[in-house]
Amino acid sequence: MNLRTLVARAGGVALFCLTVIVTACSQQPEDAIVVGLSADITTFEPGMISSRDNANIARHIFAGLFSLTSEGDHVPDLAHTLEISDDGTAYVYTLREGLTCHDGESLTAEDVAYTFNRIADPENRFTGNSPGFVFTSIGFQDAVALDDLRVQINLARKNPIAFGLITEIYIHCKDAYEAMTLDEAASNPIGSGSYRLASWTRGSEVVLEKTREPGNFQRIVWRIIPEASTRTAELISGNADIITNVVPEQVEAINGSGRAEVQVVSGTRRMYLGFSLSEGSRQMPGGEAIQDPRVRRALQYAVDVPTICRQLLSVECERATGLVNPPNDHPDLEPYPYDPSTAELLLDEAGWSRGSDGIRFAIRLQAGRARYVNDVNIVLAISQYLQDVGLDVEVDLMEWASVYTPLLHARSMGPLFFLGTGGGLWSPIYDMTDMAEVGSSTNYTHWDDDRWFSRWVDLAEASTPEETRSIIDEMLQVFYDDGPWLHLYFQPDFYGVSTRIDWTARRDERVFLFEAGLK
Repeated sequence: MNLRTLVARAGGVALFCLTVIVTACSQQPEDAIVVGLSADITTFEPGMISSRDNANIARHIFAGLFSLTSEGDHVPDLAHTLEISDDGTAYVYTLREGLTCHDGESLTAEDVAYTFNRIADPENRFTGNSPGFVFTSIGFQDAVALDDLRVQINLARKNPIAFGLITEIYIHCKDAYEAMTLDEAASNPIGSGSYRLASWTRGSEVVLEKTREPGNFQRIVWRIIPEASTRTAELISGNADIITNVVPEQVEAINGSGRAEVQVVSGTRRMYLGFSLSEGSRQMPGGEAIQDPRVRRALQYAVDVPTICRQLLSVECERATGLVNPPNDHPDLEPYPYDPSTAELLLDEAGWSRGSDGIRFAIRLQAGRARYVNDVNIVLAISQYLQDVGLDVEVDLMEWASVYTPLLHARSMGPLFFLGTGGGLWSPIYDMTDMAEVGSSTNYTHWDDDRWFSRWVDLAEASTPEETRSIIDEMLQVFYDDGPWLHLYFQPDFYGVSTRIDWTARRDERVFLFEAGLK
């Protein structure tokens, strides 16, 4: 398959748009910074936030007990000490004195306990990152205020990375949230962080105002700009200081503008084509076929991932072998090669031969638009590769925030779906935690292989690093052989940054502006 025509067409459109749009130059006030995002924001409810763009804004509104640096260091935030019980099931945090929420309410251990228990409350039906990823992973039981400054987080079992996962919980104050309905809380966050929500125009922009340190800007404006060429034009004209998801064909225009430069980082987001194994997907065309691990394994050979990276992302990449970022991945697994002949042979052996019309089976591939770098073209390329080996693929591209995100929350995409999930470099177990339980909200595939899920108990009980590593590799072998992902790549991240701004992009997609400043 040749992708050159697709790339040329996309590049031509981008250059045309830039020529039309860039007509005047401006500059932001010195006390403000403007960030252009590709995807819209859906909520500020701490228990429902799930996407990275949404989380990046929320982290400026809500503080955590501790935080993780880009190097993986565990550093104090609202709390200044952490004590862990000998059996690893009780985490006692001691808060700093004099904390408040944005409405002036004192922030005490009672508020922290309320935050955790509210997010976990089944009556609220929250499905975001905090309950669906963090709490299921650590086996959260409850939180108890021991006194005004000490709060104890109780877990069902020992978890070697619980300290890092707990950093992702957004702390909020009890009185304020008890006085609001869930709908009010989703639109009017009262946080504990450096910035308060000043205004939110859905589909357009979010404006934050500084309330305390850290933070070098009085105002942060997050603008929603889905069109890549428009984001680039706004950066070059000075109407934006940082933009995310620069498409590769616009890098030269930005770097040659004299007003901005592109920072390219090797990201930690795992991009994959998911196989939905839910009962609902089974009833759909193609859904029965992908239940068979032999079919899933066959399709691994059908997609030329290095060529997609080279022609649609303008980078050389090594195909992923699973859900763990290098260098923490399985050291002995080799990426599946592009070998359509093998894909066809294995599909035949699995009982899905081509019919008289050349089709093996029909199937739908769903994806959101404008969330990931060049995502639409990548999805179209993948669908073409699958059609080349006999699948009749219906591509369903939809708006990310209002249409695709609700499907994510319900775990109802598919039978095939294109997605990226954020990762880290500080622990392989963190990357694996997407699949901590069959019912985890980040197990979008509904995969339920006991050879994987039964080993989490073994990981918790491992007594040496060598034993832990052995179990990890055994689990990753299962995921490689029979797992629910068609392995793609770790997304390279392209940020456009104004020459007036001093800021360095992180590999984990966290756009934190606390340390950003003017040059």
